[in-house]
Amino acid sequence: MNLGKETETLEFKKTTGEMKEAMVSISSILNKHGIGTLYFGVKPSGDVIGQDVSESSLRDVSRAVYENIRPQIYPVIEEVVLDHKHLIKVEFSGENAPYSAAGRYYLRTADEDREVTPDELKAFFVANKYRELWEKGKSNATAKQIDKPAIKSFWQKAISAGRLPDGRYTCPIILKRFGLVCDNYLTNAGEILFGNTRPVSLKAGIFATDEKLTFLDMKLFEDNIYNLLNIAEEYILKNIRWRSEITGMEREEIPEIPVAVIREVLANSFAHAIYNGRTTHEICIHPGMITVYSPGEYASKHKPEEYIKDNIESEIRNATIAKILYLSKSIEQFGSGFKRINSLCNDAGIKYSYENRENGFKFVIYRPERQSDIPSVTLDVTLNGTEMAVLAILKQKPDSSRDEIADKISKTVRTVQRALDSLRDKGYIRRVGSKQNPVWEILK
Repeated sequence: MNLGKETETLEFKKTTGEMKEAMVSISSILNKHGIGTLYFGVKPSGDVIGQDVSESSLRDVSRAVYENIRPQIYPVIEEVVLDHKHLIKVEFSGENAPYSAAGRYYLRTADEDREVTPDELKAFFVANKYRELWEKGKSNATAKQIDKPAIKSFWQKAISAGRLPDGRYTCPIILKRFGLVCDNYLTNAGEILFGNTRPVSLKAGIFATDEKLTFLDMKLFEDNIYNLLNIAEEYILKNIRWRSEITGMEREEIPEIPVAVIREVLANSFAHAIYNGRTTHEICIHPGMITVYSPGEYASKHKPEEYIKDNIESEIRNATIAKILYLSKSIEQFGSGFKRINSLCNDAGIKYSYENRENGFKFVIYRPERQSDIPSVTLDVTLNGTEMAVLAILKQKPDSSRDEIADKISKTVRTVQRALDSLRDKGYIRRVGSKQNPVWEILK
């Protein structure tokens, strides 16, 4: 039997003879994620080989944890039988990082443990200070003001991804396990993640040109992070182009931008934002690009190019939020976001850029050009700005009235009429409805 690969929260040891190394792994996982599982009796490859398990060996593991891990933790240590082989399973968690093993500090990188430098340890304490100030602070939402379906969906996804041990969970158990409640109130992180108080705002809009002037659609969503990630992804996928490819007897619908790119950008946007007030994220869909804006300055001293080129430790602003998104696999692996986005975009031939501003971080994904869509309108030199905007609106809604168009592009009805007349004269549109209730047919 094979248990799969080691991860940032899962570690395998062949026997309890590797007890010292096991304590190092426990401390490094606690420092990175605050929760993890370790098996004795499994090869690093995931092959179950088993080992002798007795009351004495279980006590040895318990004593090693007690003597080596600081601050003190209280793991669940038990014997399990897989494929007729006996193993020792250790489930552990803690909310008081940083943790040491025999007086030394470690961090988890992929499936490896490495000792941290003094500078890294200092940065870790700085991160903890931020978490104490905001994430663990008590919100105004009570522990009952939760989105139960969202919490249930979270633990089901986390178990399915192999990042949360299988077991019987309830909403109170999840909230307590991850430190999302305090004195019968949700912490700030708890409310942002799972509150039913609509704590986070998301503006989403579609624009007629690549400038943020004329909008074709504008929506405001207010919800918790867990739900907004799905809402944001659905909004983008619904409003970009798709193509069909037929392989054998199967027909596959493929979006112009890989879904994995969209998910990675959104997850990092929500994970690294600053949540110290009524926070608003933004998604803007233009003919030539999609922008995702995250409030709060860039969270790392390292540039995105450095993350792409080297294996650099992620600097986590919101540890609890990031941990929840990691466990539910919204975040694939810490420190790998830019590297994954770069690789996926290169494979798909997609270009991207970013803007790091004092009050926020904007990620830009450039859409592939298509001759038959709105981008062809924006590139047509025979049309002025107003004409391009009017044509884009008519492509979306051919029965738009002059008043509707004027309201959307902030022009007068007379200006809109001149644009309609010009578009008709240039052969772009033709009226097929009555003068009182016109419907415009798009000719090119």
